[in-house]
Amino acid sequence: MHTVNMHEAKTQLSKLVDKAVKGEPFIIAKAGKPLVRVTALETAVRAQRLGFLTGEIEVPDDFDQMGAQPIQELFEGKP
Repeated sequence: MHTVNMHEAKTQLSKLVDKAVKGEPFIIAKAGKPLVRVTALETAVRAQRLGFLTGEIEVPDDFDQMGAQPIQELFEGKP
């Protein structure tokens, strides 16, 4: 595992993080003393489930017009 000093870590952080993401962790040291280890996070990739409600719900044909009359009345000031 590669060790870098604090100054190098500050100036090269972007490159170092890119390497860590690719599987090359590194250690940041201050005055020769190791302080932290930087490694990539292990994240579980979840597949998106498109269409998981197919067949479970029905959208009415007039869905885009539902409630239009009461809303129109509210805009016109009718109770």
